Amino acid sequence: MEAFANRLRRALTGDAGTPLVFLGNFEVEDRWARGEIGLSRLSFGAGGVIANRMEEFALLLGGADDHVVLKDEPDADYLGYLDELGFTLPRRLVAARQDPARIVTEDALADPALLAALGGLSGSGAALSAHGVSDLEERLAAKTGLALTAPSAVVCKAANSKIYSRRLADRLGVRQARGWTCPDLAALASAFDAARDLLGAGRRVVVKDAFGVSGKGIEVVADVRRLDRLHRMVARRAEKTGTDRIALVVEEWVAKTADLNYQFTVARDGGVHFDFVKEALTEDGVHKGHRMPARLSDRQVAELRDLAPRLGAALAADGYFGVVGVDAMVDPDGGLYPVVEINARNNMSTYQASVQEAFLGGGRTALARHYRLRLGRPLPFKDLRARLGDLLFDPARGSGLLVNNYATVNAAAPAEGEAPFDGRLYGIVVAGSSDSMAALDREIGDRLAAATAERTTHDDA
Repeated sequence: MEAFANRLRRALTGDAGTPLVFLGNFEVEDRWARGEIGLSRLSFGAGGVIANRMEEFALLLGGADDHVVLKDEPDADYLGYLDELGFTLPRRLVAARQDPARIVTEDALADPALLAALGGLSGSGAALSAHGVSDLEERLAAKTGLALTAPSAVVCKAANSKIYSRRLADRLGVRQARGWTCPDLAALASAFDAARDLLGAGRRVVVKDAFGVSGKGIEVVADVRRLDRLHRMVARRAEKTGTDRIALVVEEWVAKTADLNYQFTVARDGGVHFDFVKEALTEDGVHKGHRMPARLSDRQVAELRDLAPRLGAALAADGYFGVVGVDAMVDPDGGLYPVVEINARNNMSTYQASVQEAFLGGGRTALARHYRLRLGRPLPFKDLRARLGDLLFDPARGSGLLVNNYATVNAAAPAEGEAPFDGRLYGIVVAGSSDSMAALDREIGDRLAAATAERTTHDDA
């Protein structure tokens, strides 16, 4: 089977030999949401600083002929670790000054030398492959002459709206939770009237921003008073802007036993390739990781495989090509809700593809997740490695924690002095069985807790 990286190049550019410049502009939804009226979104804080350093995931997407744009140089010992594992990494283009409050695209746009270096690559036929495309990525492409491996920002934004997801599923006759799209205040009033009936019957509803991501812009509502408060809030926001145009979806909250994420790629010529399906781990609407392989029957997998080409064809007809990740759910009877929402961009699981290909064959089980850390001072990778020891992934043994992003560990560290800060360690726990994977995950968590507790104190006297 053709490697995912080559298949991706072929789909995006028509040629598997095209060198790509990867740009991990995570949470591009925040840019798409600008000017859209919906629910109040969380303000920027430590979580935003950490999310902006998720751009380091793109290191594992490319190969020796590719490049990756980064906010800062990776930890040298972490790079050595990836080299030991046998990964051939892309060449790094690093911003001269990274602002923690900016995404990687903004850092690149503010760096004349980096813009010049990217412009030089355009002459060699390289193309810019972003996590998702907004007006910022279009601006970067225009300034550097790099071709984008995606349609316009307008098309990408439209395909990522939860309103588009519901309407497309309706058009294709795909099962969904009962719900309503709300592009304007009149539609919202009608949807909330129907939602009141559901609440009166003891059901719950969920109100979603059309461009919400990572738990932002989502409200689960169990009583009419809360629903009415949301209605008044949205109406006031619309009134202040002098428009009745909004971007919300209202749905019945339905029972589920599992969340899923499946990915397919739509090529420039409209061809569709089903990449994989994983069990998604979520908490209060926030993505926490993936379990591989998903615990699904052959029938359930076949249903998703059969649907992907239909979704892909519809997306292609609407002008989209590129990676598509679809969130889905399993109901208590084993039935599927195959389209909860469509993400027409890279997904967290996209960045795990090279690890899957290299190390997850032979019936192995894996858990992609992050560990929350509370640190008092930065934690170098060499110190983490010393603490985890044999719990880190060993290719010969075929088990352990494979770290696939280290920048997020120290992203929120204060620029000067020492003060407690939050970090995230992203990795993939690989084992031979579900039981051994769970035991390994617990042991890693315990050892990290002990190691990070020490980092919240000063050096031993």
